[in-house]
Amino acid sequence: MMNESLDLIMVGRKKRIRRYVVVTSILALLAIALCCTMLMLGNTIYPIQDVIRVLLGEDVKGATFAVGTIRYPRMVAGLFAGFAFGVGGTVFQTMLRNPLANPNVIGITAGSSAAAVFCIIVLHASNTVVSFASVLGGLGTVFIIFLLSNRTAFSIGRLILIGIGIQAMLNAFISYLLLIGREHDIPTAMRWLSGSLNGAKMEQLTPFIITVLIFTPIILALGKRLEMLELGEQAATSLGIHTNQTRLLLIVSSVLMIAFATAATGPIAFIAFLAGPIARRLVGAGFSSILPAGLVGIILVLASDLIGQFAFTARYPVGVITGIVGAPYLLYLLIRMNRKGDL
Repeated sequence: MMNESLDLIMVGRKKRIRRYVVVTSILALLAIALCCTMLMLGNTIYPIQDVIRVLLGEDVKGATFAVGTIRYPRMVAGLFAGFAFGVGGTVFQTMLRNPLANPNVIGITAGSSAAAVFCIIVLHASNTVVSFASVLGGLGTVFIIFLLSNRTAFSIGRLILIGIGIQAMLNAFISYLLLIGREHDIPTAMRWLSGSLNGAKMEQLTPFIITVLIFTPIILALGKRLEMLELGEQAATSLGIHTNQTRLLLIVSSVLMIAFATAATGPIAFIAFLAGPIARRLVGAGFSSILPAGLVGIILVLASDLIGQFAFTARYPVGVITGIVGAPYLLYLLIRMNRKGDL
């Protein structure tokens, strides 16, 4: 009887492993296909062989500028931003055991946005200063949120409520800045706030890319501990997890990735909110959804950018499209949580 039970457990585990590998592979292939599509499509459509030649450093008439200077940085920005938002969002949702506990809702991206808009409208700063201020704004906001929510003992509910309150204050501050700003500064600020891949340049993306490459392995290495944190504080401690240390490493890694992503592309709406739940539904239970969430984030950003650029007569920033997709899901989630009594 015991052997039969063990056999059933092993069969179930193999099925879950197969599902995880298949789903992750399909997501990766879809992300690669979207990257290729972004490089090929534009005012002029270039065949994939010309794109490959440009990427290898060859000089191809017309394609070298269009692909190498415009489309490639745009694709790289979307690729790394989607991955960063997806991974960062799912870390927060898993660690805090609440689908609402994502960087958009608890005010982290609002902190980055407020700092960036202040630099654009009040200081009239350069893009480099705006990006640097955006990173500092996100880090400062998360420090304040966790400081206020951890005064006696760590509380998920208190953190979310404080985060929502700070987000509302920061959004009001952003609105005030837009009201007092000069006319020619407002379009720049609004374009940044909407979340856009327009005007991406490789030299500006380098710090962001390095940040993602450094902190992604750290988050992946902490994947098992993250799953244990989802069981609750007491359960994780009883399993030998140093909860405060693990939480600090996860928070710092995720916030830095999200802050640099926001600095590079603006606060692309709902990617951090949607990627995790979609990935968990696809891969199922029993495995970390960090990597699949990052791939889902890439797919959402690149697909939304392609839709915004080519599906309508006018061209829309990627954040407009993701906002249209994400808002109904947020309403659905709030209704479902209210019915369950989680709100």
